[in-house]
Amino acid sequence: MTEAVQFPIRRQLSTPAILRISLDALFAVGSLLAVAAWFEQRFEGPYLILALIVFSLTFPGAIYTAGSLWGLARDVVLNWLVVVLILLFFGYASGYLSLFPARMVVAWTAIVPVLFFVGHASVPLLLPKLMAMEGMGRTAVIAGASDLAAKLALQLQGAPLLGIRLSGVFDDRGAERRVEIDGVPALGKLSAIADYVKSNGVDLIYVTLPMASQPRIVNLLNQLRDTTASIYFVPDIFMFDLIQARVDTVNGLPVVAVCETPFFGVNGVVKVLSDYLIASAALIVLSPLMLLVALAVKLSSPGPVLFRQRRYGVDGKEIVVYKFRTMTAVDDGAIVAQATKDDPRITRVGRVLRRSSLDELPQFINVLQGRMSVVGPRPHAVAHNEIFRKLIPGYMVRHKVKPGVTGWAQVNGLRGETDTVDKMKQRIEYDLAYLRHWSLRLDLVIILKTAFLLFGDKKAY
Repeated sequence: MTEAVQFPIRRQLSTPAILRISLDALFAVGSLLAVAAWFEQRFEGPYLILALIVFSLTFPGAIYTAGSLWGLARDVVLNWLVVVLILLFFGYASGYLSLFPARMVVAWTAIVPVLFFVGHASVPLLLPKLMAMEGMGRTAVIAGASDLAAKLALQLQGAPLLGIRLSGVFDDRGAERRVEIDGVPALGKLSAIADYVKSNGVDLIYVTLPMASQPRIVNLLNQLRDTTASIYFVPDIFMFDLIQARVDTVNGLPVVAVCETPFFGVNGVVKVLSDYLIASAALIVLSPLMLLVALAVKLSSPGPVLFRQRRYGVDGKEIVVYKFRTMTAVDDGAIVAQATKDDPRITRVGRVLRRSSLDELPQFINVLQGRMSVVGPRPHAVAHNEIFRKLIPGYMVRHKVKPGVTGWAQVNGLRGETDTVDKMKQRIEYDLAYLRHWSLRLDLVIILKTAFLLFGDKKAY
């Protein structure tokens, strides 16, 4: 999966964008009102509280990017299932669930994903009309025809909900040295921007000149003082692969975060609390199964029940990870051979455990120890890390967070043996995408997808 560079564009949302992020909350709360009325329930007290909770869980709504109706339906159902499970868990734990008629709850939870699907499937059809109502939004130009400008143009063209129409690009270089941007005309030299902006009512100017061109940038900004256009400087550090990039301040001094953990501040608290809650619940519910697995491992072959292996944890520090033993060998040295299909070292019980991922269950203990997270990049053996960190740029960035019992790469078909550098690169791309886009909702979706894959993943052996 190739992730587009995320530029720090200030999102002054257009009407279509506001509609799209509000869609889920409008449908969820609106259908709750309608279903309550159908079942002759007065919308007060518990219903008002439920509506507020539902709104907080569904706003802002998900922006679905699936390329097919089937993919959209799958994503809608998974996201809604996460919300329903949260509501049912807290409703049952607090006794609040008994205040609502069971038939009404079932009807509402069945109707909402249908409305989500219809609504999001209709957005592309309604978008042109909504954009026309806004007069096609705002107009922008780019100063500097560079590779960075091409990436920025691609992002603007691929995000119609921003309501930004790109008129063209200005650059002092000739056609033979200027980067050609598909669908974006060259409008002249940098000195012509100010007059063009004033005469054509341009709203936004994106400066993509390299930071080494400071004198030219200062000169350009002086020329643009006589315009009312908003000016954004896109520094060329954004050509690099960024993790949680954002603009911040240190006592009023602006700084740009280039590589940062997503679990900072409140997000860190949310992640830790969810880890302990989910891991504790999993160990309580699965303890009988884990005892049976431990007995099967002990009786099936000689050796310890648990396999302990050194892995890299957060900040690249070594940790010990637990698994149910599935092999006759327990490698943990300088050279560790990955399991392969029909590997003779795998026991009969071990083959079942690996295919169903039941061998990973002891890692919930690692979560309670604070060594791992429920969701995160899967930890690799220390020996493998030392090999791949030298071959894959950005490999060690995945260690800015705790390793996970399951991960975004694993639910996207990248489980099992990584016998080539290309396979490992694909896994790392998904790991880094997870770090860029982390949210509690994404964690819950990954957990649900993992549950569906337990007995159906042919790449596990």
